[in-house]
Amino acid sequence: MWRTDRVCATYGHDAVRCDPVFQLTTSVIETGETEIFTRVGGSGPPLLLLHGFPQTHLMWRGIAPLLAHAFSVVCADLRRYGGSGCPASAPDHSPYSKRTMAHDMVTLMQRLGFSRFSVAGHDRGGRVGYRMALDHPDRVDRLALLDILPTHTAWELADARFALAFWPWSLLAQPEPLPERVLVASADAIVDHALGAWGSPPHVFPPDVRAAYIDALRNPGHAHAICEEYRAAATIDRAHDSEDLAAGRRIRCPVLVLWSADGALGTWYQERGGPIGIWRRWCEDVQGCGIRGGHFFPEEDPAGTADRLMRFFAS
Repeated sequence: MWRTDRVCATYGHDAVRCDPVFQLTTSVIETGETEIFTRVGGSGPPLLLLHGFPQTHLMWRGIAPLLAHAFSVVCADLRRYGGSGCPASAPDHSPYSKRTMAHDMVTLMQRLGFSRFSVAGHDRGGRVGYRMALDHPDRVDRLALLDILPTHTAWELADARFALAFWPWSLLAQPEPLPERVLVASADAIVDHALGAWGSPPHVFPPDVRAAYIDALRNPGHAHAICEEYRAAATIDRAHDSEDLAAGRRIRCPVLVLWSADGALGTWYQERGGPIGIWRRWCEDVQGCGIRGGHFFPEEDPAGTADRLMRFFAS
């Protein structure tokens, strides 16, 4: 079981330590624009694991140790979460666009000595992952996307079901300071609602993990940065996706799509061929399947998720 250290500025910008509990090296790495908190372990081809909302890198606590038998696993906190930095934003929200966040991760991996690597991303991390594959095709060998559709498509197909089920998309994209105040004042309620309402039983999230996720929202600087990322998703990220579609630009590397068979992706989009049918518009080589469980199935079923990822990334 992973320890849930309160990983923030206490490590310093260049601190590196070896964690004997995980047998992972913990570090904070400067990327030029911010600092990214990472845990790295294992041996073999490099594999970057990216988390979603309202999580941190801790979502991979049951999966990373299994993958580390075959891969050099890098678990990173996205800018704005956990121990990573929250740089100042801009009127167009570009510092929190997926393009900028993908650049963070390319720089991170380069500084770890990995010029090419594979990526698995859940939720917001998946959006960073597919933007990375589009913007840096020479860097990404294989890509796994967990329980997401392209941002452009999600907005294009948004309806009343979407607005009610995925309220962070519209609430957190509102102008400041309303969503920031909501996050800071109600971090525990928001985390509990998200973890429960999106289909996962409470026992999946031990108290220390739940507390770490709440900490990621309660800090005003992190709350503002999280809202800026959602504002970027509603604006500049959609524009970047639209530009790619217009130019016929597609993800060239092999892609694995996994989704909650019981959730929205497994039930809402059948007339469009489901998630695979939708991702075929964006990918040259895509495969995948639904997994029993809620949106947080990587934490509900880490062994099953790790098995699917292992078979894909090792093929």
